[in-house]
Amino acid sequence: MHRPLLNTLFITAFSLLAPITAYALVTPLEAEPIHKQTLLEINESLKLGHYNRISIDDSLSDQIFDQYLKDLDPSRSYFYKSDIDEFEQYRYTLDDNIKKGDLNDAYLIYNRFQTRLEDRLKFTISELEEGKKFDFDVDENLNTDREEAPWITTEEEMNALWDRRLKSALLNLKFAEKTDEEAKEVLIKRYNNQLKRSLQVNSEDVFQTFANAFTKQYDPHTQYFSPRRSENFKINMSLSLEGIGAVLKSENEFTQIVRLVPAGPADKTGQLKATDKIIGVGQGEDGEIEDVIGWRLDDVVQLIRGPKDTTVRLEIKSSDQEERPSKIVKIVRNKVKLEEQSAQKEIIEIKQGDRVLKVGVIDIPTFYIDFQGRQEGKKDFKSTTRDVERLVNELKEEKVDGIIVDLRNNGGGSLDEALSLTDLFIDRGPVV
Repeated sequence: MHRPLLNTLFITAFSLLAPITAYALVTPLEAEPIHKQTLLEINESLKLGHYNRISIDDSLSDQIFDQYLKDLDPSRSYFYKSDIDEFEQYRYTLDDNIKKGDLNDAYLIYNRFQTRLEDRLKFTISELEEGKKFDFDVDENLNTDREEAPWITTEEEMNALWDRRLKSALLNLKFAEKTDEEAKEVLIKRYNNQLKRSLQVNSEDVFQTFANAFTKQYDPHTQYFSPRRSENFKINMSLSLEGIGAVLKSENEFTQIVRLVPAGPADKTGQLKATDKIIGVGQGEDGEIEDVIGWRLDDVVQLIRGPKDTTVRLEIKSSDQEERPSKIVKIVRNKVKLEEQSAQKEIIEIKQGDRVLKVGVIDIPTFYIDFQGRQEGKKDFKSTTRDVERLVNELKEEKVDGIIVDLRNNGGGSLDEALSLTDLFIDRGPVV
C-alpha cells in the first residue's frame, strides 16, 4: 500500500586480471544538487509524518549501512572483504551525512560496486568467448544462498565462485536440451545484456537505492520514488496516461512494442503492431529524429510520452520486413485509458439440483484511484470503489443470486480505496 508524503516519497543491479585493489570507473557517478535537498526533505518528512519515531543516530546508521550493502550485493558475489573493511569507516557516519544531505560516501560505495559488477561480467563473458573448458565430473557444490556467507578475500576465490556459477548456468541450459554451443551463445547474450544495463545506471538510480536503504528502516512499505517511478505509480493508480498507448520492452539493443492499447492513438494509426522496433523518436511535426538504439527503456518511454494533442514521430523497423527501410509513423498523443486493468464483471451459471444459480464475479486486479483527479475535485475521477459500486448495481439489475469479489491477483494499491471499497459491503467495524 502507498500513500503520498512528498511528490517522491511513498509509504505503502578494468582489466580482467587487475588486482582487486585497483578500482576506477571511467565516469564515476555523483550526486546531483537536487538529491541533497531531496534527502533532507525525506528525513524531515519521516521525522514529522511517520508513526515510527526513530532517532537518526549511530544505531540507525549501522542498520542503513548493512541494508545498503545487502541491497547492492545480496549474494556477496561482487564486493571483496577488502572493500567491506574499507567501507567500515562509514558504518556510524551515515546518520550525520543524512542530516547534512551529504551523499559522497553512499556514491563512493556504489561506484565501487559498479566497478566490481562490470569486472565480473567481463570476466565471465571472456571465459565464454575464449572457450574455457569446464570439468563437470568434479565433485563440487554451489551455495545459491550466500546472504550470510563470508565476504570473498581473493581474486582466485572470486573467480572460482563465478566459474561454479557459470558451470551451473551451462548445466541448466543443457538440461533444457541446448547444445554446448547454443548454451554458450545464450549466456554470452545474457551477460552482455547485463553489462549493457549496468553501464546505463545513472545518478538517480544510485540515490533511489540509498534513499530506500534509509526508508526501509521505518517499515517495509516506506519507499522513495524517483520522479519517473512516481509518474509510473500515478499512471498505475489512475489507469490513464497521456501518450500513444503502447506497451514497450527492451529487446537487446532495441525498444520493442509488446502490444497496443485497443483504440489508443498508436492502435488507431493502423501502422504499428507487436514486435515492431522503435529505433528513433522525434518531437512535433518536424523535430529531428533522435536515434534511440541502445537506450534505457525508461529514457525512450520518457521521449514518447507527452501532453495530449501534441505530436510524436516514431522511426519504426518492422519485425517481419527486416530487409525494407524503416518508416516514420506520426502519432498525436491523447488520453489513454488502461481499462483492462480496471474492475471487471462476469456472470457464471452454476447448476444446483434442479436450479441454475446466477453468480456475479467482480475481478479487482488492483486498488486504483486518480489522485490528481480527486485533488482537483473532478466529479468523474477514476476509482476502484466507484467502478465496483457501478458493477454491483448492474449485477443486481441482472438479478444474480450472489456476488463473489475476486482479489486473487490483486497486489495492493491505494489504502484509501481498499477501505472505501470495504464500505460497499460492510456497514461498520474495524478493517485490517
